[in-house]
Amino acid sequence: MVQEIRETGARMLGIHHVAMATTDLDATMRFYSETFDMRLLASGEWDDVPEYDAMVGLPKSAARFALLGSANLALELFQYLTPAPGAAETDRPVNKPGITHLGFAVADLDAEYERLKRAGVRFHAPPMTSSGDRPIRAVYGRDPEGNVFELLEFGGETPFDYKPSSPAWQRT
Repeated sequence: MVQEIRETGARMLGIHHVAMATTDLDATMRFYSETFDMRLLASGEWDDVPEYDAMVGLPKSAARFALLGSANLALELFQYLTPAPGAAETDRPVNKPGITHLGFAVADLDAEYERLKRAGVRFHAPPMTSSGDRPIRAVYGRDPEGNVFELLEFGGETPFDYKPSSPAWQRT
């Protein structure tokens, strides 16, 4: 199947966004805007639109959404009104299949960790340094819905320390 996909000649431009469902769109938007300096790029809602129902795979769906952006990442948030989403799994283990976390590069890990900790953000453990020859320091925290985010600080050369180019929609 991979070879068939490669033969189609499709050209990927890069990752556009990561999406999460939330039980409180306003609170989650506020967290990512205030914590990671993300800005609102777009927002909207729908209610029982057959094309959207087909795309998301949910009959008679209704949702509010927002797209937040930072230097090189867009985060799309959905608050589904119908069908009812149920409660958030605030301690979902990172070993469960699916997206495990969002990673944010920071210049001063200790300062960011202390700032967020003072603001009440829950962390799994204090910042740690990677073992071996990877000069990376990192820490995992949880947003108000229990989604995991990672703060990363790089020192020296590492394949994890890359600076993506601007997304195509921001180029002039």
